[in-house]
Amino acid sequence: MTPRNWNVCSIRTVRPRIGILHQPITTAADLDAFLERALKGDRYAIDTEFHREKTFFPKVALVQMATEDELVLIDPLEVDLAPLASLLDSDRQCIMHAASQDLEVMLRSCGVLPRRLFDTQIAAGFLGLASASLATLLSRYQGVQLAKADRLTDWLRRPLTEDQLNYAASDVEFLLSTADKLLAELSERGRIEWVEAECRNMLSTATYKRTPAESLRRIKEARSLKGRALAIALQLVAWRDERAATIDSPVRSVLSDIALVGIAQRAPKTHEELKAIRGVDGRHTGGSVGPAILEVVKASRNLEPPAPLKTRGSELDKSLRPVVSLVTSWVSQVARDADLDPAALATRGDVESFLTEGSGSRLDEGWRNELIGGPIQMLVRGEAAIAFDGSGGLVLEQRSNQAL
Repeated sequence: MTPRNWNVCSIRTVRPRIGILHQPITTAADLDAFLERALKGDRYAIDTEFHREKTFFPKVALVQMATEDELVLIDPLEVDLAPLASLLDSDRQCIMHAASQDLEVMLRSCGVLPRRLFDTQIAAGFLGLASASLATLLSRYQGVQLAKADRLTDWLRRPLTEDQLNYAASDVEFLLSTADKLLAELSERGRIEWVEAECRNMLSTATYKRTPAESLRRIKEARSLKGRALAIALQLVAWRDERAATIDSPVRSVLSDIALVGIAQRAPKTHEELKAIRGVDGRHTGGSVGPAILEVVKASRNLEPPAPLKTRGSELDKSLRPVVSLVTSWVSQVARDADLDPAALATRGDVESFLTEGSGSRLDEGWRNELIGGPIQMLVRGEAAIAFDGSGGLVLEQRSNQAL
C-alpha cells in the first residue's frame, strides 16, 4: 500500500550515478528492517531537513540515509525516529556534512549522538577548503552539480514533490564516496587524526548548554550592564530560555533582546511600568507572562551584584592586545602555506585564549601547539619576530635583537 502522505511518482525514482533507488520509509517495520541491514555494514551517511523558525527546538521533517547500496528517505511525520539510536550508538562510522545542527536533531529525536563521526566539511577545511558547502565538494570530487535548493521550501508539507525528494536524496547520495576521496587526501598529508579529533570535539560540544552569561554576551546592548541591571538581565535570560523551551517557541518571540535589556535597566515594579518599556507588547503583558516577568525582576533585586560580563579579550593583558592582530595575520599565512582553512587552524578567539593566562585554548596542546602555539610563545617572549617575506607574505623568524 502506498503511504498516504508521499508523492507516488517519487517511490521508484532511479538515482543514475550509483544505480540505486531512494525508497520512502513510513512504517516502524520498514525502519526496523533498514536498520537491521545498515548494522551489517561499516558506515552510513545521514542528513536531515528541519524547520525551527517558529519553534525553540528543531522540527525534523525528513531524514535521508545512505549505506553502500541503499538510500532511504525516512518520514518522521509517520514514523518514530527513536529506533535510529541503535545505529547511531553503534561502532559504525557516521558520515555527515556540516553536522552541528543535524546532531541537535538526532539528539532530540533519538536521545543519542553518533558514536563515530566523520564530517566532510571539517575534513575539507583540513585540505584548504574554507567552510566548503556540499555543492562545492560534490562538484570538486564527483563532478556533480547539485540543483539549487529553494530556501523557502516547506519540508513539513505533504505530499513532497518529486523534485523535493530527489534534492533531499542528493544530500546523502554521494557522501560516502566523497568521504573516501577526502580520506585519501587526508592520509597523504597525515591529517586523518586531526580531523578525527575535531569530529570528537564536535560531538562533545553538541550537548553543551550555554550559560545565561554566555547568552547575554550575544546581546550587544547588554554587554555594558552592571550591578542590579546585570543581575536582572541574567535572571531574565534564564527565564526566557526556560519558557521558550516549555512552549517550544523562539526565544525572541518570548521576549525580544531590546525588551530584555530595557526591563533590566528600568526594573519595573508594576504592570504599567512594564508596558511603558520599549519592545514590550501585549505578548509580554497579557496572561501569566507579565506577572512572571515582574516576579523575576523582583527576585533579582535581592541578589548579590554579579561580576561584569567578560567579553572577548577582556582578561587579556593590555600589553599583549596589539599582538593579537599581528599573530592572527601570521596564523592565516601559516594556514595558507599549509593548505588549511584558517578557521580550522585557529580563530582570533583561539589566539586570545592562548595569550590569556589560565584560559583554555585549542593551541595549548597537540598539532596546533607544535605548528603555531610554540612559535607564538617565542614571539611573546621576544625570541622571535614576524617580518614581511618580500613577496607579500609574513614569516616568523628568530629575532636578531639588532635595532635599526
